[in-house]
Amino acid sequence: QVQLVESGGGSVQAGGSLRLSCAASGISTLYMAWFRQAPGKEREGVAVLSRYGSTKYTDSVKGRFTISKDGDGVVNTLYLQMNSLEPEDTAKYYCAADSRWFSLRAYEYKSWGQGTQVTVSP
Repeated sequence: QVQLVESGGGSVQAGGSLRLSCAASGISTLYMAWFRQAPGKEREGVAVLSRYGSTKYTDSVKGRFTISKDGDGVVNTLYLQMNSLEPEDTAKYYCAADSRWFSLRAYEYKSWGQGTQVTVSP
């Protein structure tokens, strides 16, 4: 049974940092990703990581966010280090897995966590 459990969200002031974690079990996937969804907006791909270490980011987070994983090969824990946070980063962040493509499109992913809230105040 696939399980993705996010943690690490919280409230910070602009310019601050947070590190999100996603504990993965029951899954062997080529690609894992972080998405976010703000109220009234569509779910947005933030960053994707391949099993072999390739990464891709949405333009708005490049240079500020870093996606990573523990160990080699199969992912046990996926991370998202978020620095220089901005109020526009406020959203619920989701971990996603089980995609056939190196993609930031939500519909490509079959497995999702429940999400963790990130709130950035001015």
